[in-house]
Amino acid sequence: MIIGFWRSWALVVGMMVGSGIFTLPAILAPYGSYSFLAWAITVVGALSLVFSMSYMAARNPRAGGPQAYVLEAFGQGPAVVVAWGYWVSLVVAVAAIALSFAGYLAVFVPVIATNPVFSSLTALGIVWLFTAVCLWGTQQASLLQLWTTILKIIPLLLLGFAGLSMGDLSNIEPARPNNESFVTMIAGIMLLIMWSYIGIEAATIPSDETKDPKKTIPLALFWGTVTATAVYVLALAGVMALIPLDQLASSTHPFADAANLVFGSWGASLVGIGALISIGGALNACVFLTGSIPHAGAKDGLFPKALVQSQGRDSSRNALLMSSGIASLLILMNASKGLLGSFEFMILISTFSVLIVYFGAALAGIKLHSVDKANGREVSPLTLFCSVLGLLFSSAAIYGAWTLYQ
Repeated sequence: MIIGFWRSWALVVGMMVGSGIFTLPAILAPYGSYSFLAWAITVVGALSLVFSMSYMAARNPRAGGPQAYVLEAFGQGPAVVVAWGYWVSLVVAVAAIALSFAGYLAVFVPVIATNPVFSSLTALGIVWLFTAVCLWGTQQASLLQLWTTILKIIPLLLLGFAGLSMGDLSNIEPARPNNESFVTMIAGIMLLIMWSYIGIEAATIPSDETKDPKKTIPLALFWGTVTATAVYVLALAGVMALIPLDQLASSTHPFADAANLVFGSWGASLVGIGALISIGGALNACVFLTGSIPHAGAKDGLFPKALVQSQGRDSSRNALLMSSGIASLLILMNASKGLLGSFEFMILISTFSVLIVYFGAALAGIKLHSVDKANGREVSPLTLFCSVLGLLFSSAAIYGAWTLYQ
């Protein structure tokens, strides 16, 4: 067992604070201050899911996280749906995060932002770089995750404070770009924001390699989510306060643009480097999980047995290679859409897929509470309430996905 609290915390924060925070300001700009209302609702729902999964992780820590909980609660069939939905969301996320990396690399190599061939080749290269890191071993991947997480938080907080002090929050006005109903719009924004919360469950996946998982995993889930949320809100507000929303909506590297206003050209370069470190950390976590999920699921019959190898550092090799190969195909298939178009399309698919996982995990939480109560175990009303709230929240977010696809 090699993963302690800080590396588990880094897995959660590193997965969440990645490409989302660096690209979402441009995607949320058309909605103005309505984005923060949707964010507040999303935080409540995300924390509900965190408390629900913390309960399940503490009662029976198993490798695989949500898919393992659904397997225990409902059996093989529903667990297959959740496992494959989770894996699909992660594979698509790998492609999206790699494209975001290419977008920020354009700060230094501008042709990447305008040439789909260069952006696709850059994204492919970064996918296979981190695949190689994860093939090296869990010890190395988790250590890299810890350092990239620490390095990414500090500049984001500094830029957020600078933006709030130099910018004007009154410029962030509410807007409805598509003249849709208020409820439909908020639900749609929540779906986009939920991309930033993919990863709240990350610490539950490698529970078989976690030190004292019954204690470590719930703490890492909670504090990781709180840390990421604080960074998100401060940094997003700072960028929106600095850059006019109409300009922000068309930016492929909004944080670098904001840093250019605060610090000048050297600041944009500094944030560009910080963004690459941050997005790289998120990609490292995501690639790691694309190997862990099918590997753990194959042991329970949820994925092909060919993905299970002998124990050791190469035990997830087949799963990693298959996942990164499919992510590469997705990047090539969407090359004609451009960076922002491809990124937004992929995060919608990834988020919709993972919402199925969260819906199943919340249902599993409710079912396992009932099982525990029937067996005479002590049941916490708070975690049961959180499971119910998480179910309602994931249902609302799925509705948001449906409206966006209409």
